[in-house]
Amino acid sequence: MARNENEAVDVVLVGAGIMSATLAVLLKELDPAIKLEVVELMDAGAIESSNPWNNAGTGHAGLCELNYTPQAADGSVDIKKAVSINAMFEVSKQFWAHLIEKGTFGSAQSFINPVPHLSFVRGEKDIGFLQTRFAQLSKHHCFAGMQYSEDKATLADWMPLMMPGREADERVAATRAVGGSDVNFGALTNQLLRFLAEQDHTDVQYNQRVVGLERSDAGWCVSIKDMLSGETRKVTSRFVFLGAGGAALPLLQMSGIPEGKGFGGFPVSGQWLRCDNPDVVSQHQAKVYSQADVGAPPMSVPHLDTRVVEGKKSLLFGPYAGFTTKFLKHGSFLDLPLSIRPSNILPMLAVARDNFDLTKYLVGEVMQSQEQRLEALRKFYPQAKAEDWRLETAGQRVQIIKKDAKSGGILQFGTELVSSADGSLAALLGASPGASVTVSIMLDLIERCFPEQVRSEQWQSRLQAIFKATGKVLETDAELYRSVQARSNELLGLASDV
Repeated sequence: MARNENEAVDVVLVGAGIMSATLAVLLKELDPAIKLEVVELMDAGAIESSNPWNNAGTGHAGLCELNYTPQAADGSVDIKKAVSINAMFEVSKQFWAHLIEKGTFGSAQSFINPVPHLSFVRGEKDIGFLQTRFAQLSKHHCFAGMQYSEDKATLADWMPLMMPGREADERVAATRAVGGSDVNFGALTNQLLRFLAEQDHTDVQYNQRVVGLERSDAGWCVSIKDMLSGETRKVTSRFVFLGAGGAALPLLQMSGIPEGKGFGGFPVSGQWLRCDNPDVVSQHQAKVYSQADVGAPPMSVPHLDTRVVEGKKSLLFGPYAGFTTKFLKHGSFLDLPLSIRPSNILPMLAVARDNFDLTKYLVGEVMQSQEQRLEALRKFYPQAKAEDWRLETAGQRVQIIKKDAKSGGILQFGTELVSSADGSLAALLGASPGASVTVSIMLDLIERCFPEQVRSEQWQSRLQAIFKATGKVLETDAELYRSVQARSNELLGLASDV
Protein backbone atom coordinates (compact mmCIF):
# COMPACT_ATOMS: atom_id res chain seq x y z
CA MET A 1 0.00 0.00 0.00
CA ALA A 2 1.40 3.41 -0.96
CA ARG A 3 2.16 5.72 1.94
CA ASN A 4 0.85 9.28 2.02
CA GLU A 5 2.09 12.00 4.38
CA ASN A 6 -1.33 12.50 5.93
CA GLU A 7 -3.53 9.46 5.56
CA ALA A 8 -7.04 9.51 6.99
CA VAL A 9 -8.82 6.52 8.47
CA ASP A 10 -11.75 5.94 10.80
CA VAL A 11 -9.89 3.76 13.28
CA VAL A 12 -6.24 3.17 14.23
CA LEU A 13 -5.53 0.15 16.42
CA VAL A 14 -2.11 -0.03 18.07
CA GLY A 15 -0.85 -3.56 18.67
CA ALA A 16 -1.61 -6.74 16.70
CA GLY A 17 -2.63 -8.94 19.63
CA ILE A 18 -5.95 -10.56 20.50
CA MET A 19 -7.51 -7.28 21.71
CA SER A 20 -6.91 -5.20 18.57
CA ALA A 21 -7.61 -8.11 16.22
CA THR A 22 -10.94 -8.81 17.93
CA LEU A 23 -12.02 -5.16 17.96
CA ALA A 24 -11.02 -4.67 14.32
CA VAL A 25 -13.00 -7.71 13.13
CA LEU A 26 -15.99 -6.75 15.27
CA LEU A 27 -16.04 -3.26 13.77
CA LYS A 28 -15.78 -4.65 10.23
CA GLU A 29 -18.67 -7.03 10.95
CA LEU A 30 -20.76 -4.09 12.13
CA ASP A 31 -19.72 -1.74 9.34
CA PRO A 32 -17.84 -3.26 6.36
CA ALA A 33 -17.22 0.24 4.98
CA ILE A 34 -15.28 1.42 8.05
CA LYS A 35 -11.66 2.27 7.20
CA LEU A 36 -9.14 1.02 9.73
CA GLU A 37 -5.44 0.37 10.19
CA VAL A 38 -3.64 -1.92 12.63
CA VAL A 39 -0.03 -0.99 13.46
CA GLU A 40 2.33 -3.38 15.24
CA LEU A 41 5.87 -2.83 16.53
CA MET A 42 6.99 -6.42 15.97
CA ASP A 43 7.33 -8.16 12.59
CA ALA A 44 4.21 -10.34 13.09
CA GLY A 45 1.03 -10.54 15.10
CA ALA A 46 0.60 -12.22 18.50
CA ILE A 47 4.27 -11.98 19.49
CA GLU A 48 3.69 -10.83 23.08
CA SER A 49 0.93 -11.92 25.50
CA SER A 50 -1.20 -13.52 22.77
CA ASN A 51 1.60 -15.93 21.82
CA PRO A 52 0.60 -19.49 22.87
CA TRP A 53 3.77 -20.07 24.90
CA ASN A 54 3.41 -16.73 26.72
CA ASN A 55 0.08 -17.63 28.37
CA ALA A 56 -1.71 -20.60 29.87
CA GLY A 57 -4.10 -20.97 26.94
CA THR A 58 -6.95 -21.63 29.32
CA GLY A 59 -10.38 -20.70 28.03
CA HIS A 60 -11.04 -18.89 31.32
CA ALA A 61 -14.61 -19.69 32.25
CA GLY A 62 -14.39 -19.77 36.05
CA LEU A 63 -14.56 -23.57 35.97
CA CYS A 64 -11.24 -24.27 37.67
CA GLU A 65 -9.68 -20.96 38.77
CA LEU A 66 -10.01 -20.89 42.55
CA ASN A 67 -9.03 -17.22 42.83
CA TYR A 68 -12.28 -16.27 41.02
CA THR A 69 -14.27 -17.64 43.98
CA PRO A 70 -12.83 -15.95 47.09
CA GLN A 71 -13.65 -17.31 50.53
CA ALA A 72 -14.79 -14.91 53.26
CA ALA A 73 -13.74 -15.07 56.89
CA ASP A 74 -17.02 -16.84 57.77
CA GLY A 75 -16.23 -19.63 55.28
CA SER A 76 -18.73 -18.58 52.63
CA VAL A 77 -17.65 -18.50 48.99
CA ASP A 78 -18.52 -15.67 46.59
CA ILE A 79 -19.19 -17.03 43.09
CA LYS A 80 -20.23 -13.76 41.35
CA LYS A 81 -16.92 -13.25 39.53
CA ALA A 82 -16.78 -16.86 38.34
CA VAL A 83 -20.35 -16.61 36.99
CA SER A 84 -19.57 -13.33 35.22
CA ILE A 85 -16.39 -14.68 33.61
CA ASN A 86 -18.15 -17.88 32.56
CA ALA A 87 -20.90 -15.91 30.83
CA MET A 88 -18.39 -13.60 29.14
CA PHE A 89 -16.46 -16.59 27.79
CA GLU A 90 -19.71 -17.82 26.26
CA VAL A 91 -19.99 -14.40 24.57
CA SER A 92 -16.51 -14.92 23.09
CA LYS A 93 -17.54 -18.36 21.87
CA GLN A 94 -20.62 -16.85 20.19
CA PHE A 95 -18.39 -14.50 18.20
CA TRP A 96 -15.94 -17.21 17.19
CA ALA A 97 -18.84 -19.50 16.23
CA HIS A 98 -20.32 -16.71 14.08
CA LEU A 99 -17.03 -16.34 12.21
CA ILE A 100 -16.73 -20.10 11.70
CA GLU A 101 -20.30 -20.21 10.38
CA LYS A 102 -19.43 -17.62 7.71
CA GLY A 103 -17.28 -20.31 6.09
CA THR A 104 -14.37 -18.03 5.19
CA PHE A 105 -12.69 -17.78 8.61
CA GLY A 106 -10.97 -21.16 8.75
CA SER A 107 -10.98 -24.02 11.21
CA ALA A 108 -12.01 -23.76 14.87
CA GLN A 109 -9.74 -26.68 15.77
CA SER A 110 -6.70 -24.58 14.85
CA PHE A 111 -7.32 -22.41 17.93
CA ILE A 112 -9.74 -24.12 20.35
CA ASN A 113 -9.84 -27.71 21.62
CA PRO A 114 -11.85 -29.45 24.35
CA VAL A 115 -9.80 -30.00 27.52
CA PRO A 116 -11.45 -30.72 30.91
CA HIS A 117 -10.90 -28.10 33.64
CA LEU A 118 -10.11 -29.37 37.15
CA SER A 119 -9.58 -27.73 40.54
CA PHE A 120 -7.24 -29.76 42.77
CA VAL A 121 -6.61 -29.26 46.50
CA ARG A 122 -4.74 -31.00 49.32
CA GLY A 123 -5.40 -31.03 53.07
CA GLU A 124 -8.44 -30.51 55.28
CA LYS A 125 -8.73 -26.72 55.02
CA ASP A 126 -8.57 -26.51 51.23
CA ILE A 127 -10.84 -29.53 50.82
CA GLY A 128 -13.42 -27.75 52.97
CA PHE A 129 -13.13 -24.69 50.72
CA LEU A 130 -13.49 -26.78 47.56
CA GLN A 131 -16.58 -28.52 48.96
CA THR A 132 -18.23 -25.17 49.69
CA ARG A 133 -17.21 -23.80 46.30
CA PHE A 134 -18.66 -26.85 44.52
CA ALA A 135 -21.90 -26.66 46.51
CA GLN A 136 -22.36 -23.03 45.46
CA LEU A 137 -21.29 -23.33 41.84
CA SER A 138 -23.16 -26.53 41.04
CA LYS A 139 -26.47 -24.83 41.94
CA HIS A 140 -25.90 -22.32 39.12
CA HIS A 141 -26.75 -23.21 35.53
CA CYS A 142 -23.34 -22.04 34.29
CA PHE A 143 -21.73 -24.86 36.30
CA ALA A 144 -24.48 -27.49 36.26
CA GLY A 145 -22.25 -30.23 34.90
CA MET A 146 -19.46 -29.85 37.45
CA GLN A 147 -18.39 -32.99 39.36
CA TYR A 148 -16.71 -33.34 42.79
CA SER A 149 -14.74 -36.25 44.20
CA GLU A 150 -12.37 -37.27 46.98
CA ASP A 151 -12.30 -40.88 45.81
CA LYS A 152 -8.75 -41.71 44.76
CA ALA A 153 -9.80 -44.18 42.08
CA THR A 154 -12.04 -41.53 40.50
CA LEU A 155 -9.29 -38.92 40.77
CA ALA A 156 -6.83 -41.34 39.15
CA ASP A 157 -9.26 -41.64 36.24
CA TRP A 158 -9.59 -37.85 35.97
CA MET A 159 -5.86 -37.10 36.27
CA PRO A 160 -3.82 -40.31 35.93
CA LEU A 161 -0.47 -38.52 35.91
CA MET A 162 -1.07 -36.85 39.26
CA MET A 163 -2.13 -39.64 41.61
CA PRO A 164 0.66 -42.28 41.58
CA GLY A 165 3.37 -41.72 44.19
CA ARG A 166 1.23 -39.98 46.77
CA GLU A 167 1.22 -40.91 50.44
CA ALA A 168 -1.60 -43.32 51.21
CA ASP A 169 -3.02 -41.07 53.92
CA GLU A 170 -2.84 -37.80 51.94
CA ARG A 171 -6.28 -36.25 51.59
CA VAL A 172 -6.94 -34.74 48.17
CA ALA A 173 -10.03 -33.62 46.29
CA ALA A 174 -10.94 -32.21 42.90
CA THR A 175 -13.77 -30.84 40.84
CA ARG A 176 -14.02 -31.47 37.12
CA ALA A 177 -15.81 -29.66 34.29
CA VAL A 178 -15.52 -31.67 31.09
CA GLY A 179 -16.70 -28.70 28.99
CA GLY A 180 -13.46 -26.73 29.46
CA SER A 181 -11.19 -25.75 26.60
CA ASP A 182 -7.63 -24.97 25.59
CA VAL A 183 -7.31 -21.86 23.41
CA ASN A 184 -4.30 -20.99 21.28
CA PHE A 185 -4.76 -17.22 21.37
CA GLY A 186 -1.80 -16.77 19.04
CA ALA A 187 -3.42 -18.89 16.34
CA LEU A 188 -6.77 -17.18 16.93
CA THR A 189 -5.18 -13.73 16.70
CA ASN A 190 -3.40 -14.52 13.45
CA GLN A 191 -6.56 -16.10 12.04
CA LEU A 192 -8.41 -12.88 12.88
CA LEU A 193 -5.65 -10.80 11.28
CA ARG A 194 -5.67 -12.89 8.09
CA PHE A 195 -9.46 -12.60 7.94
CA LEU A 196 -9.13 -8.86 8.46
CA ALA A 197 -6.55 -8.46 5.70
CA GLU A 198 -9.06 -9.86 3.20
CA GLN A 199 -11.57 -7.09 3.98
CA ASP A 200 -11.83 -3.84 2.02
CA HIS A 201 -10.60 -0.55 3.53
CA THR A 202 -8.29 -2.42 5.92
CA ASP A 203 -4.52 -2.28 6.47
CA VAL A 204 -2.33 -4.30 8.84
CA GLN A 205 1.23 -2.98 9.13
CA TYR A 206 4.19 -4.46 11.04
CA ASN A 207 7.48 -2.96 12.25
CA GLN A 208 5.60 0.25 13.05
CA ARG A 209 6.16 2.26 16.23
CA VAL A 210 3.72 4.96 17.38
CA VAL A 211 5.91 7.94 18.31
CA GLY A 212 3.26 10.63 18.68
CA LEU A 213 -0.41 11.06 19.61
CA GLU A 214 -1.88 14.53 19.23
CA ARG A 215 -5.43 15.85 19.15
CA SER A 216 -6.67 17.00 15.74
CA ASP A 217 -9.89 18.38 14.32
CA ALA A 218 -10.68 14.92 12.97
CA GLY A 219 -9.89 13.20 16.25
CA TRP A 220 -6.23 12.20 16.56
CA CYS A 221 -3.05 12.65 14.58
CA VAL A 222 -0.95 9.51 15.02
CA SER A 223 2.76 9.71 14.17
CA ILE A 224 4.10 6.31 13.11
CA LYS A 225 7.74 5.42 12.53
CA ASP A 226 8.66 2.59 10.18
CA MET A 227 11.33 0.66 12.09
CA LEU A 228 12.88 -0.71 8.89
CA SER A 229 13.14 2.45 6.78
CA GLY A 230 13.28 4.97 9.63
CA GLU A 231 10.63 7.10 7.94
CA THR A 232 7.80 8.69 9.93
CA ARG A 233 4.29 9.22 8.61
CA LYS A 234 1.14 10.75 10.07
CA VAL A 235 -2.31 9.23 10.11
CA THR A 236 -5.43 11.11 11.18
CA SER A 237 -8.13 9.00 12.77
CA ARG A 238 -11.52 9.56 14.37
CA PHE A 239 -10.76 6.83 16.93
CA VAL A 240 -7.59 5.27 18.38
CA PHE A 241 -7.41 2.03 20.34
CA LEU A 242 -4.32 1.29 22.41
CA GLY A 243 -4.29 -2.50 22.63
CA ALA A 244 -0.56 -2.96 22.92
CA GLY A 245 -0.40 -5.06 26.09
CA GLY A 246 2.12 -3.70 28.56
CA ALA A 247 2.98 -0.89 26.14
CA ALA A 248 -0.57 0.48 26.37
CA LEU A 249 0.30 2.46 29.54
CA PRO A 250 3.13 4.55 27.98
CA LEU A 251 0.93 5.17 24.95
CA LEU A 252 -1.96 6.24 27.17
CA GLN A 253 0.41 8.65 28.92
CA MET A 254 1.55 9.93 25.51
CA SER A 255 -2.05 10.78 24.62
CA GLY A 256 -2.36 13.13 27.59
CA ILE A 257 -6.06 12.44 28.16
CA PRO A 258 -7.14 13.37 31.72
CA GLU A 259 -8.72 9.94 32.24
CA GLY A 260 -5.29 8.33 31.92
CA LYS A 261 -3.62 10.35 34.66
CA GLY A 262 -2.73 8.57 37.89
CA PHE A 263 -2.34 5.12 36.37
CA GLY A 264 0.91 3.25 36.88
CA GLY A 265 2.14 -0.21 36.02
CA PHE A 266 3.57 -3.07 38.07
CA PRO A 267 5.31 -5.50 35.70
CA VAL A 268 5.35 -9.20 36.58
CA SER A 269 7.23 -11.72 34.48
CA GLY A 270 6.75 -15.46 34.45
CA GLN A 271 8.32 -18.79 33.58
CA TRP A 272 6.93 -22.25 32.84
CA LEU A 273 8.21 -25.80 33.03
CA ARG A 274 7.38 -27.43 29.69
CA CYS A 275 7.20 -31.11 28.81
CA ASP A 276 7.03 -32.48 25.26
CA ASN A 277 7.70 -36.16 26.11
CA PRO A 278 4.74 -37.97 24.47
CA ASP A 279 4.82 -40.77 27.08
CA VAL A 280 4.17 -38.18 29.81
CA VAL A 281 1.91 -35.85 27.82
CA SER A 282 -0.43 -38.70 26.83
CA GLN A 283 -1.24 -39.35 30.50
CA HIS A 284 -2.65 -35.90 31.21
CA GLN A 285 -5.66 -34.50 29.36
CA ALA A 286 -6.72 -31.62 31.61
CA LYS A 287 -6.02 -28.16 32.95
CA VAL A 288 -5.61 -28.58 36.70
CA TYR A 289 -5.56 -25.44 38.88
CA SER A 290 -4.81 -25.26 42.60
CA GLN A 291 -4.38 -22.67 45.33
CA ALA A 292 -1.74 -19.93 45.11
CA ASP A 293 0.89 -19.73 47.83
CA VAL A 294 0.34 -17.13 50.56
CA GLY A 295 1.56 -13.77 49.25
CA ALA A 296 1.55 -14.89 45.62
CA PRO A 297 -0.15 -12.72 42.99
CA PRO A 298 -3.32 -14.17 41.38
CA MET A 299 -1.56 -14.77 38.06
CA SER A 300 0.80 -17.16 39.89
CA VAL A 301 -1.87 -19.74 40.74
CA PRO A 302 -0.10 -23.07 40.03
CA HIS A 303 -1.56 -25.24 37.31
CA LEU A 304 -0.60 -28.24 35.19
CA ASP A 305 -2.02 -27.72 31.73
CA THR A 306 -2.49 -29.62 28.52
CA ARG A 307 -1.58 -27.26 25.65
CA VAL A 308 -2.47 -27.83 22.03
CA VAL A 309 -0.29 -25.76 19.69
CA GLU A 310 -0.32 -26.41 15.95
CA GLY A 311 -1.94 -29.79 16.53
CA LYS A 312 0.74 -31.01 18.96
CA LYS A 313 0.13 -31.54 22.69
CA SER A 314 2.54 -30.42 25.41
CA LEU A 315 2.29 -29.89 29.16
CA LEU A 316 3.00 -26.64 30.98
CA PHE A 317 3.42 -26.23 34.71
CA GLY A 318 3.67 -22.94 36.52
CA PRO A 319 3.78 -20.10 36.23
CA TYR A 320 6.75 -19.15 38.33
CA ALA A 321 6.49 -15.42 38.88
CA GLY A 322 9.37 -13.00 38.52
CA PHE A 323 10.11 -9.32 38.37
CA THR A 324 11.60 -7.18 35.65
CA THR A 325 11.17 -3.51 34.79
CA LYS A 326 10.18 -4.38 31.20
CA PHE A 327 6.58 -3.78 30.15
CA LEU A 328 6.88 -6.23 27.23
CA LYS A 329 8.83 -9.46 26.85
CA HIS A 330 10.71 -7.74 24.01
CA GLY A 331 10.66 -4.37 25.80
CA SER A 332 13.25 -2.22 27.56
CA PHE A 333 14.45 -2.28 31.16
CA LEU A 334 13.70 1.48 31.13
CA ASP A 335 9.95 0.89 30.62
CA LEU A 336 9.05 1.13 34.32
CA PRO A 337 11.20 4.16 35.26
CA LEU A 338 10.13 6.02 32.12
CA SER A 339 6.46 5.50 33.05
CA ILE A 340 6.77 7.49 36.28
CA ARG A 341 4.86 10.80 36.16
CA PRO A 342 3.96 13.43 38.76
CA SER A 343 0.36 12.14 38.61
CA ASN A 344 1.23 8.50 39.37
CA ILE A 345 4.30 8.65 41.61
CA LEU A 346 2.27 8.78 44.84
CA PRO A 347 0.05 5.79 43.91
CA MET A 348 3.16 3.85 42.86
CA LEU A 349 4.95 4.64 46.14
CA ALA A 350 1.83 3.66 48.10
CA VAL A 351 1.69 0.31 46.30
CA ALA A 352 5.41 -0.25 46.96
CA ARG A 353 4.80 0.48 50.66
CA ASP A 354 1.74 -1.76 50.96
CA ASN A 355 3.01 -4.69 48.88
CA PHE A 356 6.39 -5.43 50.39
CA ASP A 357 5.44 -9.11 50.88
CA LEU A 358 4.60 -9.38 47.18
CA THR A 359 7.94 -7.87 46.21
CA LYS A 360 9.72 -10.27 48.55
CA TYR A 361 7.79 -13.17 47.02
CA LEU A 362 8.72 -12.15 43.47
CA VAL A 363 12.40 -11.83 44.36
CA GLY A 364 12.24 -15.30 45.94
CA GLU A 365 10.70 -16.71 42.78
CA VAL A 366 13.46 -15.22 40.63
CA MET A 367 16.12 -16.80 42.88
CA GLN A 368 14.65 -20.33 42.67
CA SER A 369 16.79 -23.19 41.42
CA GLN A 370 15.52 -25.72 38.87
CA GLU A 371 15.28 -28.31 41.67
CA GLN A 372 13.05 -25.97 43.69
CA ARG A 373 10.80 -25.52 40.66
CA LEU A 374 10.60 -29.28 40.28
CA GLU A 375 9.62 -29.59 43.95
CA ALA A 376 6.59 -27.38 43.25
CA LEU A 377 5.74 -29.52 40.21
CA ARG A 378 5.93 -32.73 42.28
CA LYS A 379 3.12 -31.48 44.53
CA PHE A 380 1.01 -31.98 41.39
CA TYR A 381 2.94 -34.77 39.70
CA PRO A 382 4.88 -36.72 42.35
CA GLN A 383 6.83 -38.87 39.89
CA ALA A 384 8.02 -36.02 37.66
CA LYS A 385 11.52 -36.56 36.21
CA ALA A 386 13.84 -33.59 35.75
CA GLU A 387 14.94 -34.69 32.28
CA ASP A 388 11.37 -34.43 30.94
CA TRP A 389 10.98 -30.72 31.76
CA ARG A 390 12.66 -27.56 30.51
CA LEU A 391 12.23 -23.93 31.52
CA GLU A 392 10.41 -21.51 29.21
CA THR A 393 10.03 -17.76 29.67
CA ALA A 394 6.39 -16.66 29.64
CA GLY A 395 4.98 -13.28 28.68
CA GLN A 396 5.03 -10.04 30.64
CA ARG A 397 1.98 -8.86 32.57
CA VAL A 398 1.69 -5.23 33.67
CA GLN A 399 -0.73 -5.05 36.57
CA ILE A 400 -2.61 -1.80 37.13
CA ILE A 401 -1.67 0.73 39.78
CA LYS A 402 -4.33 3.38 40.33
CA LYS A 403 -5.16 6.16 42.74
CA ASP A 404 -7.06 5.33 45.91
CA ALA A 405 -8.51 7.94 48.25
CA LYS A 406 -7.85 5.87 51.35
CA SER A 407 -4.38 4.37 50.80
CA GLY A 408 -3.02 6.64 48.06
CA GLY A 409 -2.72 3.82 45.56
CA ILE A 410 -3.83 0.24 45.00
CA LEU A 411 -2.53 -2.66 42.93
CA GLN A 412 -5.34 -4.04 40.80
CA PHE A 413 -5.29 -7.50 39.24
CA GLY A 414 -7.44 -7.87 36.16
CA THR A 415 -8.22 -5.60 33.22
CA GLU A 416 -9.45 -2.03 32.95
CA LEU A 417 -10.74 -0.14 29.95
CA VAL A 418 -9.78 3.55 30.04
CA SER A 419 -11.46 5.87 27.54
CA SER A 420 -11.53 9.60 26.86
CA ALA A 421 -14.67 11.58 27.67
CA ASP A 422 -15.41 12.15 23.98
CA GLY A 423 -14.90 8.47 23.11
CA SER A 424 -12.13 9.19 20.60
CA LEU A 425 -9.45 7.11 22.36
CA ALA A 426 -9.44 4.01 24.54
CA ALA A 427 -6.73 1.88 26.13
CA LEU A 428 -6.87 -1.55 27.70
CA LEU A 429 -4.67 -1.98 30.78
CA GLY A 430 -3.99 -5.03 32.92
CA ALA A 431 -3.97 -8.78 32.40
CA SER A 432 -5.90 -12.02 33.13
CA PRO A 433 -8.55 -13.09 32.27
CA GLY A 434 -8.29 -10.59 29.41
CA ALA A 435 -7.89 -12.81 26.34
CA SER A 436 -10.79 -15.12 27.19
CA VAL A 437 -13.23 -12.26 27.72
CA THR A 438 -11.89 -10.01 24.97
CA VAL A 439 -15.16 -9.97 23.05
CA SER A 440 -17.15 -8.67 26.03
CA ILE A 441 -14.50 -6.03 26.74
CA MET A 442 -14.57 -4.88 23.13
CA LEU A 443 -18.39 -4.76 23.12
CA ASP A 444 -18.14 -2.52 26.19
CA LEU A 445 -15.66 -0.34 24.30
CA ILE A 446 -17.99 -0.09 21.31
CA GLU A 447 -20.86 0.99 23.59
CA ARG A 448 -18.67 3.71 25.10
CA CYS A 449 -16.86 4.99 22.04
CA PHE A 450 -19.37 4.45 19.21
CA PRO A 451 -22.65 5.34 20.98
CA GLU A 452 -24.47 6.79 17.96
CA GLN A 453 -23.53 3.97 15.63
CA VAL A 454 -24.35 1.25 18.15
CA ARG A 455 -27.88 2.66 18.49
CA SER A 456 -28.39 2.65 14.73
CA GLU A 457 -30.67 0.09 13.11
CA GLN A 458 -27.78 -1.35 11.06
CA TRP A 459 -25.47 -1.98 14.01
CA GLN A 460 -28.28 -3.27 16.23
CA SER A 461 -29.36 -5.71 13.53
CA ARG A 462 -25.82 -6.98 13.03
CA LEU A 463 -25.16 -7.30 16.78
CA GLN A 464 -28.33 -9.34 17.24
CA ALA A 465 -27.33 -11.60 14.35
CA ILE A 466 -23.94 -12.32 15.96
CA PHE A 467 -24.93 -12.44 19.64
CA LYS A 468 -28.06 -14.24 20.73
CA ALA A 469 -27.47 -13.02 24.29
CA THR A 470 -25.13 -10.79 26.26
CA GLY A 471 -23.13 -11.95 29.24
CA LYS A 472 -25.51 -10.35 31.74
CA VAL A 473 -28.48 -12.18 30.24
CA LEU A 474 -26.61 -15.49 30.14
CA GLU A 475 -25.87 -15.15 33.86
CA THR A 476 -29.58 -15.26 34.72
CA ASP A 477 -31.38 -17.09 31.89
CA ALA A 478 -30.62 -20.81 32.24
CA GLU A 479 -32.59 -21.96 29.20
CA LEU A 480 -31.05 -19.36 26.90
CA TYR A 481 -27.59 -20.14 28.31
CA ARG A 482 -27.95 -23.83 27.45
CA SER A 483 -29.27 -23.03 23.96
CA VAL A 484 -26.50 -20.53 23.16
CA GLN A 485 -23.78 -22.79 24.56
CA ALA A 486 -25.01 -25.82 22.61
CA ARG A 487 -24.99 -23.89 19.33
CA SER A 488 -21.50 -22.46 19.90
CA ASN A 489 -20.11 -25.81 21.00
CA GLU A 490 -21.47 -27.51 17.88
CA LEU A 491 -19.86 -24.96 15.56
CA LEU A 492 -16.58 -24.93 17.50
CA GLY A 493 -16.35 -28.70 17.94
CA LEU A 494 -16.48 -28.60 21.74
CA ALA A 495 -17.97 -30.97 24.31
CA SER A 496 -21.02 -30.15 26.42
CA ASP A 497 -20.36 -30.04 30.18
CA VAL A 498 -22.41 -33.08 31.20
